[in-house]
Amino acid sequence: MNIPNLNDALVSLAPDAAWSHNGDYASIVWYSDDIKQPTKRQVASELARLTGEYNAQEYRRRRAGAYPSIGDQLDDLLKQGAFSDEMRAKLLAVKERFPK
Repeated sequence: MNIPNLNDALVSLAPDAAWSHNGDYASIVWYSDDIKQPTKRQVASELARLTGEYNAQEYRRRRAGAYPSIGDQLDDLLKQGAFSDEMRAKLLAVKERFPK
């Protein structure tokens, strides 16, 4: 997931609407006459909410790159019948390095 932007806020507030823009609220052209365009304040509030959710999940993004690959984990499970002590230690080390 990327840092939330204007598009993400508009999709969240009006998922069935159609619009275009050049990167800022002032440039929005709203094509959905049957759906009310969110106000600048509503868009800013939604963008702040989405950004807060994104920031709260930083530990997940950091952990994802630090874990052993899924292939290595599955290979270890296949060979050991359960995670080996070595694989368990690797997984726990990542969780400790990037806590919730």
